[in-house]
Amino acid sequence: MAKIKTVIMGAAGRDFHNFNLIYRDNKIYDVIAFTATQIPNIDDRKYPSVLAGKLYPNGIPIFPESEIGNLIKQHNIDEVVFSYSDVSFQYVMEKASHVISYGAHFKLLGSRDTMLKSSKPIISVVAVRTGSGKSQTSRKVAELLHSMGKKVVAVRHPMPYGDLSKQIVQRFASVEDLHKHNCTIEEMEEYEPHISSGTIIYAGVDYEKILREAEKEADVIIWDGGNNDMSFFKPDLNICVADPHRVGHELTYYPGATNLQMADVVVINKVDSADRKNIDLVRENIRKVNSHTQIIEAASPISVEDLSAIENKKVLVIEDGPTLTHGEMSYGAGILAARKFGATEIIDPRPYTVGTISDTFKKYPNTGTLLPAMGYGEKQLKDLETTIRNTPCDSVIIGTPIDLRRVIKIEKQATRIRYDLEEITKPNLEEILKKIVS
Repeated sequence: MAKIKTVIMGAAGRDFHNFNLIYRDNKIYDVIAFTATQIPNIDDRKYPSVLAGKLYPNGIPIFPESEIGNLIKQHNIDEVVFSYSDVSFQYVMEKASHVISYGAHFKLLGSRDTMLKSSKPIISVVAVRTGSGKSQTSRKVAELLHSMGKKVVAVRHPMPYGDLSKQIVQRFASVEDLHKHNCTIEEMEEYEPHISSGTIIYAGVDYEKILREAEKEADVIIWDGGNNDMSFFKPDLNICVADPHRVGHELTYYPGATNLQMADVVVINKVDSADRKNIDLVRENIRKVNSHTQIIEAASPISVEDLSAIENKKVLVIEDGPTLTHGEMSYGAGILAARKFGATEIIDPRPYTVGTISDTFKKYPNTGTLLPAMGYGEKQLKDLETTIRNTPCDSVIIGTPIDLRRVIKIEKQATRIRYDLEEITKPNLEEILKKIVS
């Protein structure tokens, strides 16, 4: 029987996980290639043989997604598996139509066979869109579990943008570990807050191996999701975060809508900065597709390190990169802080960008009057640094989860914005968690 010739469309995360669980060592399939998008500099490399398994002794090549049609024709591909997240239903069907027009099947994998089972309780934190507030919710869950006397380990959705063979299992217990693993800004933003609060965090490529290592030192494991992807682990409690600043997206983005329908708890975040009518609309939309879930309303109050860097100043605002790019937000906590604390003007950085930062604005033209904290490599960090230096402002607002001044040189006055989850309604997360882990 001929093998099913397969291409997996991804973005260096879900694609590798799907391969590891469904296709690796499976003689029914012949995975010809991966394709890559969303993240710069992750195509034109290989999924190495050490990860690909005995059926692929030479590894599996990774091509730009733009090559998908040529790959289908050249290799007579039977099926294409869509394996990345935070995209609209319209986008998914456009990709499906393109693939089908070349003659291949278009496939999405289900949750049952792509979730690993654990011997320890799993609390998953996922979302309807990237930038909804998963990270602060994960930190809140970890804090509550620590207060209950539990040994907590967080496992983060993959961000393997470097040498995949060296990123099979990564463990982060200190800031030094971030440097040891040559982490990008995006990785630091997700890992460092957990480390700072005393939570060990794992990430990497092979999540079966990662889970088994995490189980050795945890009473409870938190799945800290990426984008709006589904959990890689089968959860005992599935928490989904919704964003009233993007009302309606909870029903129309993949796979966030799946997360919403599977959720045991939905946290409607940012209620302190959203219109009440939008909060109520999100609540109505949740109930349309998930009548049993518990709903918690939560705020993300903003605090400022140095008010003098904002008040009566012309400011450049730097925000979390993925939230602004494929997350499609045109503002974040930094913009809200500039408005709230009296900035006289928010400077548009676009006339002053260079190199890869200019490319980012071309790819995502609706980003808004702010600067995405892109830092996927040494060149991009230098371009970010140069763009900040070029921008004629009095000061810089850093609205990212880490202090950028630690990884790039910011010569101007700067201040950090912080935001944490503050639950408004009952039952709260502590009451719900006690039922799971008591």
